Amino acid sequence: MGKTSKGQRAGALGGPLSGHLVVDLSRALAGPHAGMMLGDLGARVIKVESPGTGDDTRGWGPPFVGPEDEPQATYFLSCNRNKESIALDLKSIDGKATLTSLLERADVVIENFRPGVMDRLGFSPAAMHKLNPRLVVLSITGFGHDGPESHRSGYDQILQGEAGLMSLTGSGPDDPQRVGVPIADLLSGMNGAFGVLAALVERERTGQGQLVRTSLLASLISVHAFQGTRTTVAGEVPRAQGNHHPSIAPYGLFRCRDGSVQISVGSEKLWAAFAAAFDLDAGASEFASNADRVRNRQKVIDAVENAFWNYRAAELLEKLNDAGIPAGKVRTLDEVYEWDQLLSQGLKVDVDHPLLGTVTLPGPPLRFFAGDDSVETTPTEHSAPPMLDADGDSIREWLGMDVDASASAVRRAS
Repeated sequence: MGKTSKGQRAGALGGPLSGHLVVDLSRALAGPHAGMMLGDLGARVIKVESPGTGDDTRGWGPPFVGPEDEPQATYFLSCNRNKESIALDLKSIDGKATLTSLLERADVVIENFRPGVMDRLGFSPAAMHKLNPRLVVLSITGFGHDGPESHRSGYDQILQGEAGLMSLTGSGPDDPQRVGVPIADLLSGMNGAFGVLAALVERERTGQGQLVRTSLLASLISVHAFQGTRTTVAGEVPRAQGNHHPSIAPYGLFRCRDGSVQISVGSEKLWAAFAAAFDLDAGASEFASNADRVRNRQKVIDAVENAFWNYRAAELLEKLNDAGIPAGKVRTLDEVYEWDQLLSQGLKVDVDHPLLGTVTLPGPPLRFFAGDDSVETTPTEHSAPPMLDADGDSIREWLGMDVDASASAVRRAS
């Protein structure tokens, strides 16, 4: 787990995107998550925030940590590592001038305003590309940039319902549930970062930047996977059915004597091994093939849980492992963050926060190696999510602007 010294600039620590500048105009989660991903890859990410309040997520809590007179939202900490912060009133002359200077130097700009807002501020895609033809513009909306409902505000849970995800999630058809994390926002950020990287690669060939658009709606539709083709091809309407796979059996969460375990019996070879290990009749007519087992799912569940009732979870997992059956337990997050496997993958990072001291954050998901896998080049040093406008003066000095005049404009807007 790496640390950065206080005051060390985000994005100065190497990585595949080292030398690239990202201007992050977004707030809440989808855009900031995309910006954080690019920062994790080594880009310098300058987060532009509203004077006085900053990103909305600075106020999303509890939980808050730190002193009572300056509480820090853990929500904000989750999606803003490896960034600098500057406060700009984008309706003011100073704010527009500062943003213009940033865009002239930037490789990427991220925004997730509703359609038309950037145009009204004077920073339409055409205007930004006139300032900087090489600029890659990432724009994220809720329902898409055009179409009859493009004007709607996009919040994660609303989209989880509108895009059908909640109808697939829950204990049954009458129990729609949201996913336990803001999955529409997170997927949109991931898709946005993916699109930015593709546009940067194309820019190497053409010398021109381009506009990349995605939405919460598009991101959720893109992960319907086999449930989508059940609808569009097979004409079925999938509904929530709890913790069991709709197309594979047995695959899901099963009770045992002192809790539950998860198993995935995803092939006939595995089914034969599983049945032999637990004295089940693998060739019985209702169990003969995966299709038979799916059609007779409740009989399969009953048979498996009857066999599992003879075991405690720990010994059951050991027996499943010995039989070569993919299996696991359901961990709470405190267990997850102390798991040796998580630690081995660098999935916790320590950063030095100017107010909170050393804090531990979930780590980046990508690792990099030079050539073969003998030398790892993954960036291991990360900077803490910034305090509001913490880097405003240094950014203005870098831009060659009047720091005192700009600071006065920010104070008036706060």
